[in-house]
Amino acid sequence: MLRLDHFLPRWRAKLGKKKSWARRMLGRLGKTVEFAPVRRAIQTAAFLVFLALVFWVSWPYDARPDPSRTGWPSHYADNLATKEFLPVEGYLAIDPLVALSTAVAARTWVWSLASAAGILILCMLVPRGFCGYLCPLGTMIDMFDWAVGRRVKRFKIENVGHWRHLRYLILAATIAAAFAGVMLAGVVAAIPIITRGMSFAVDPLVHATASGWHAVPPPNWGHLVSLTLFGGVLALGLLSPRFWCKYVCPSGAVFSVANSWRVVERKVSKACIGCNQCVEACPFDAINTDWSTRVDACTLCQTCAGACPTQAITFVGRTAVIDLKPPEPEALQPQVSRRALLTAGLTGAMSAVGVRSASAANDVEPVLRPPGSVPEPQFLQQCIRCDACLKVCPNDVLQPLGFERGLNGLWTPALKPDWAGCDPSCNACGQACPTGAIRALPLEEKRHARIGLAAVDTVTCLPWAGSEACQLCVDECRAAGYDAIEFQQVHTEMGPDGNPIDGTGFIAPVVVDSKCVGCGLCQTRCNVINVNDRGVLSVSAIVITAGEGREDRLTTGSYKALREAEAAEQAIRKSEQQRAAEKQLGDFY
Repeated sequence: MLRLDHFLPRWRAKLGKKKSWARRMLGRLGKTVEFAPVRRAIQTAAFLVFLALVFWVSWPYDARPDPSRTGWPSHYADNLATKEFLPVEGYLAIDPLVALSTAVAARTWVWSLASAAGILILCMLVPRGFCGYLCPLGTMIDMFDWAVGRRVKRFKIENVGHWRHLRYLILAATIAAAFAGVMLAGVVAAIPIITRGMSFAVDPLVHATASGWHAVPPPNWGHLVSLTLFGGVLALGLLSPRFWCKYVCPSGAVFSVANSWRVVERKVSKACIGCNQCVEACPFDAINTDWSTRVDACTLCQTCAGACPTQAITFVGRTAVIDLKPPEPEALQPQVSRRALLTAGLTGAMSAVGVRSASAANDVEPVLRPPGSVPEPQFLQQCIRCDACLKVCPNDVLQPLGFERGLNGLWTPALKPDWAGCDPSCNACGQACPTGAIRALPLEEKRHARIGLAAVDTVTCLPWAGSEACQLCVDECRAAGYDAIEFQQVHTEMGPDGNPIDGTGFIAPVVVDSKCVGCGLCQTRCNVINVNDRGVLSVSAIVITAGEGREDRLTTGSYKALREAEAAEQAIRKSEQQRAAEKQLGDFY
């Protein structure tokens, strides 16, 4: 018979025996630690893995050049590639709501569907095991409840009946919004919430400690809203322990639905004496008033079994035959109604239509997206707003949008060249993306992905305006290895004979469109020195912009091949123009 019991039975007082020191220490940490230490150990290990992925594998500020590398002038972030084999996006990939919503919204296959399916199959053996054992947000909520929630009694709620089905309604609304093409999962799914929240809360502090506050990008509404949401999820513990997990989390609702195919379940034998110890110990409100199991809520944490004084609770195969305590029909909880689910779904779909309409009104100027981003409509459908790409960016050139592009653009990544440029030796953002909204390009491909196009303001640029000599943008572009900005003779006057007049014109920087990839390093240099340090300009005189004809957004295919094809086409046009000129001028050419 399949049995998964790992709980620590309740200590029974015996004559001449006392509780061991270890048992007393476990008891001081709470019932779940005393009765289910194995679960707490797995939780701790999983949380440490999450922290390692977020704050070590994703930590970009130790970027170092590799002195042995040659062939490309810039090697600022060479050493980041040594961590690529570690799955920084691992936790995001196993949140089933993230994978499902992405596939539905973008109408495409995403690789994280396979990993999400794998965790769902595992949770058939340990129902809602992800929620009880692996979820880092749940672990953080447990820590908040232990440190704060248990000490604050005034907000506790007793009757939770009307909250019980809320997570299913949020799940229905989220899936319906995905069908309408809006990615709501990034707002409500568990792993994006903690990934984004931890990044926005901790990264600035660590970065400021290491480099000073001047190195930390200024916060915007995107940061504030994310931190408010993250704090609100934790604060729900003031109402009831694990309130978010029990009644709100739509990711948990997916696992609850999967519990219908569970292999193992909690069973209560006739040895039960109705003492209610299991009900008081259960952290997930998974026990009915007749001490039977509310199967959609049970995570097999086994705290109840440890608390049971008669050892009447066991965790065995669903088909196992034991002498069960008979259930009481009046103790069963009502199920969520179809009408409520339908209403939630319609609400989600209508909200998605409203979000898309409001966002379309704000689409005035195209956004500079990370290199390798898929076309904008698909990008908004696949991006789950986890901001893992921001976390791994070594220059902080990627920053979250606030409400500039409406609700549909909230938390999506955008390049801010006034702050920093995209380094040619880094492709970390694509490696960290769990949904393919940013393609995981090899470094050579990434270097040919055009993010936007630089344009020199001929009115404010110092050489163009005749104010003074300046070659900051030219030097920066040459150091990056693109050589897309060069000095040319401009404004030269022509005489009647068609020859240039001596003494007219001047040398000024000009962008070579065919070489520029829009990395923004030129804009950063101009802004830092001419605007911030010297104050000779109010804004950068060279600016990167995106849009049709100025960026490449490929779903599949090679950026390098695209650049080579464009170069070949340009060479053919130049050759044809030269032949036409020769034919027209004849012997005078």
